[in-house]
Amino acid sequence: MKKLLLHTCCAPCAIYPIQELSQEYEVTIYFYDPNIHPKEEYIARRDEMKRYAKKLNINFEEGEYNDEEWFKKTKGLEQEPEKGKRCETCFGIRLGETAKKAKKENYDIFATALSISPHKDYKQISRTGNILVNKFNINFLDRDWKKKDGFKKSCELSREEDFYRQDYCGCVYSKRDNILE
Repeated sequence: MKKLLLHTCCAPCAIYPIQELSQEYEVTIYFYDPNIHPKEEYIARRDEMKRYAKKLNINFEEGEYNDEEWFKKTKGLEQEPEKGKRCETCFGIRLGETAKKAKKENYDIFATALSISPHKDYKQISRTGNILVNKFNINFLDRDWKKKDGFKKSCELSREEDFYRQDYCGCVYSKRDNILE
C-alpha cells in the first residue's frame, strides 16, 4: 500500500478525507498549522485530531508551531479577505512543509484536507499543491473534498464523533472577520 502524508487543520475537516483515503493508502496525519491562533485554539484542534488518529490507529505527526514565522510571511496581507492572497500564502507555507516532509521521509504522495471547507478556494489549494510537485519532486493528490457532498458528510461524521468544531478558519484575521460578520 502506498504511503500518504495528509495535511490536516482540524478533525472536522479531516474526518471524511481520512475515511476515503484509508481505503487506498497508508495514511499519516500531519498537523502543521502555525496560522492557528490563539495558541489555546491550536492546542484544542491538535488534541482533537490526535485523539481521533489514536482511535483509528493512524500515525499522527505534528509540525513545529512557529507563529512568529507565519506572521512574518503574511505581513502586509492582514486586510486580505478570506480566499485572498493571505490564504494563498498560508497554503504555500503549510503545504510546502507537508511536501518537504513527505519527500524527506519517502512518502509516495501528499494531500490536504483543506479543500473540504466551503470557506477555502479549491483552485488556490490545487495550484499550490501542483507547484510543490515540481519543487519537491513528489506526487500531490489533488482532490476537492467538497464534491459529492463531502462537506455535508464531514459535518455528519463530526457530529457522530462529537468533535469540537470551531467557528473560524484559524488565523487571527479570519477570527476577526468572523466576529465582524
